[in-house]
Amino acid sequence: MASGLQKAPTSSTDFMEPAAVAKGLLELGENFQKVAMMCANDVGGLTPKTKHPSFIDPWTIGRAFFKAGQKLSEDPSSALEATRTYYQDYINLCQTTYRQLTQTESVQGEKETITPSKGDRRFKDESWITNPSFSFIKQSYLLWDRWIKDISTNIKGLDPKTAHKVEFYARQFSNSLSPNNYLWANPQALKRTLETNGVNLLQGISNFLKDLEHGQGNLKISMVEKKAFSVGKNIATTPGKVVFQNELVQVIQYVPTTKQVYEIPVLLVPPCINKFYVFDLRADNSFVRWLLDKGFSVFIVSWVNPKNEHLSHKTFDDYVTEGIGASVEAVSKITKQAKINTLGFCIGGNFLASYAGYKARDKNNPLNSTTYLATLFDFRDAGDLQVFIDEEQLTQMEKAIKSRGFFDGDVLGRTFNLLRSNDLIWSFVINNYLMGKDPMAFDLLYWNSDSTNLPAAMYLYYIRKMFLENRLLKPGGLSIKGKSIDLSKVKSPTFILNTREDHIAPWRCGFAGAQTFGGPTRFVLGGSGHVAGIFNHPKANKYCFWTGDVTKKNADDWINTASQTTGSWWDEWATWLSTLSGKKVPASKPGSKEFPPLEDAPGSFVK
Repeated sequence: MASGLQKAPTSSTDFMEPAAVAKGLLELGENFQKVAMMCANDVGGLTPKTKHPSFIDPWTIGRAFFKAGQKLSEDPSSALEATRTYYQDYINLCQTTYRQLTQTESVQGEKETITPSKGDRRFKDESWITNPSFSFIKQSYLLWDRWIKDISTNIKGLDPKTAHKVEFYARQFSNSLSPNNYLWANPQALKRTLETNGVNLLQGISNFLKDLEHGQGNLKISMVEKKAFSVGKNIATTPGKVVFQNELVQVIQYVPTTKQVYEIPVLLVPPCINKFYVFDLRADNSFVRWLLDKGFSVFIVSWVNPKNEHLSHKTFDDYVTEGIGASVEAVSKITKQAKINTLGFCIGGNFLASYAGYKARDKNNPLNSTTYLATLFDFRDAGDLQVFIDEEQLTQMEKAIKSRGFFDGDVLGRTFNLLRSNDLIWSFVINNYLMGKDPMAFDLLYWNSDSTNLPAAMYLYYIRKMFLENRLLKPGGLSIKGKSIDLSKVKSPTFILNTREDHIAPWRCGFAGAQTFGGPTRFVLGGSGHVAGIFNHPKANKYCFWTGDVTKKNADDWINTASQTTGSWWDEWATWLSTLSGKKVPASKPGSKEFPPLEDAPGSFVK
């Protein structure tokens, strides 16, 4: 791919320099030629042999809307009322806009017919308020958006699963038609086009074609400037050694930063959907470095990234025993501690909980404590992910995945982005293609884009047994290597942290776990979302967290009586963990005689 087009000039006299425009058009032509060659050669995902399985099935969507249409035709009263309200407010908007245009009144001088919701960041530019035309476009869209939501929700007689699909896809349709997604209706994009004499559009087209090529024929929108980060160079740089490895994991032991450490180590278990280094981003916001500076002995699991069929047979049981179990055993032997502290994030928490249940009745249970971050326990109300999971869609997914032996992590990543499409899809369409800007250099987004593939057998079991059948909390609902598990039999201390705005693991689903474990349990609710609320360094002094009595009957009772504290939850957890980590002992180098270091951190699996 040719290098990007010349950046938008800062001087107005340079906007249309012939050499710059000629160079831009030349590179644009080269990009178009490359895309044409790609299509001609049928590259990457366009043939059945290499087609990536997707969560989204258009036939499922069509059937859901057909059922909704049938129910609305039987009782159209709610749709008629929504339509009546829409027309009344639209007429009022037209009258207001006419007065402003003909009497040159200030848009700010008269109350708007409808305003964006508090969390809607799409209409922050002042032109959406001060310019009558853009104000009219914005309010017209918001009225239509409200109408779509009103007629697609609370449809009488529609079963809950179908209703959820209709509401979700109606929202996606409405989000896609937001005026700020289009050049002609986006005041910021129009301003930039005038300022650069259209160079931003040339750069935007170039960015689009690069993303198309990067996705091998499937558009893969760039969310971050990838060249700004390099694993092992400016992220995942905390010194350490790989001290254990098998087919599924590498275990990294980090070099202590204090002369003495707590004798009982902590093993971090990240999700296997993305790489491990969300725990070790930049040096100044690394969770791992912060733990080391607190005097903890820190280990972490780095999951394998299956690239072909050779690990397709690996099951959920294998991830629990060969992944978690083998890692726990290695850490225990290296540190000569019979019990260790553990922490699991997201699906890593599900593996850890399953292992805790598997070992709960053992006399030599190696778990001293367990911590769960943004982990689902009760999957009944697991948010919008449930839209993609039912028996029909799962059967189709099984056929597609089994033919390849693994599930493509990029597909799952795009699905997660769809759950917050305005923030994680359309904002980047605007920035990259309309504004013609490069994506930002943001470490969390870089990690978010660095996905891993999942073995077919493990992933399909997880989706069916957890999401579809909700077996994790049921006594005997799951079995590991033939042994049934019951989380109520887990007596070790447990700390559960969910976040209030989590769109992947809704916090009430985590609270259900706090009422299940049989040992002393703490539940803490953090601010923000699935990743930002978890990896919230105390020095940033951002967000807040809530603590309270987990014996409350339900999550609503808990939040109504919980105490709020400003700042990060990290110190709260570290205080809890320190009481379970034993005495301080002299720090030692990574590895042992039985487990000599294999390579430097961050290891080869992550690369």
